[in-house]
Amino acid sequence: MTNPAEELLDVVDEQDVVTGQAYRDVVYRDGLRHRCVFILVRDPQGRVFTHRRTESKVYHPGHYDCFVGGVVGAGETYDEAAVREAEEEMGVSGITPTRLFKFLFDNAADGDQWWCQVYEAAWDGPVSPQVEEVAWHGWLTDDELSAKLAEWPFVPDGLAAYRRYLELPRS
Repeated sequence: MTNPAEELLDVVDEQDVVTGQAYRDVVYRDGLRHRCVFILVRDPQGRVFTHRRTESKVYHPGHYDCFVGGVVGAGETYDEAAVREAEEEMGVSGITPTRLFKFLFDNAADGDQWWCQVYEAAWDGPVSPQVEEVAWHGWLTDDELSAKLAEWPFVPDGLAAYRRYLELPRS
């Protein structure tokens, strides 16, 4: 497995146009704007795959998230990264994320800023999450997830994405 700090990322501007490239550790150290993907995965019962990040994660170790995902590699499209990240993080093959919306996450207090492409996907099968990434996982109903949002520490970018997700019109 490649050292995540040595992963090359595209650096982007306020319009999400690539302006250069930098290694992941430099991107985080210097607060450079980059790209991430978030995939909300539901099972056939409509429950949301939720997990706790390992303590070895650089960004908010030990926090919970209701999205799988991560950074978009240099030269990689959002769609390619979404499939790669979902399959890697969940230990599955053949997932098909659907684009929902994109937003600029801006947490000025921490100096964090990145473009977030949010997806939704269905998964009907076993999962085998990456032990380097996921310390715990479960499938939560919307009501259970709502209760846990007030109880557990969630990653700020995932929380921002989920709040926007809840504002989407439902059919």
